[in-house]
Amino acid sequence: MNLDKMNKAELLELQKKVGAAVKNYDDRIRAEAQNKLEAMAKEMGFSLADFTGGKKGKATSAAPKYVHPENPGKTWSGRGRQPQWFKDAIDSGKKPEDLAI
Repeated sequence: MNLDKMNKAELLELQKKVGAAVKNYDDRIRAEAQNKLEAMAKEMGFSLADFTGGKKGKATSAAPKYVHPENPGKTWSGRGRQPQWFKDAIDSGKKPEDLAI
């Protein structure tokens, strides 16, 4: 991939995708670790909850569905109150699918 040959729109799209991938990286690694730990505990006749003192898993936040057009560090799951950057983008004529990850 030659970044010097990409136009600004292509670079911004790439930036958006990379930002979302970085944000989701920790979640993927955590899920892999949890699966391995659950398998080890099951192999020994236990559940992971036996060691954590709680339920099998705890509630997690929803995965991001929308990303800020200029700052990929700002995301929104589409649940709850709309962030101001999302409202501003919609008011300026963008559609929700324009901001989708």
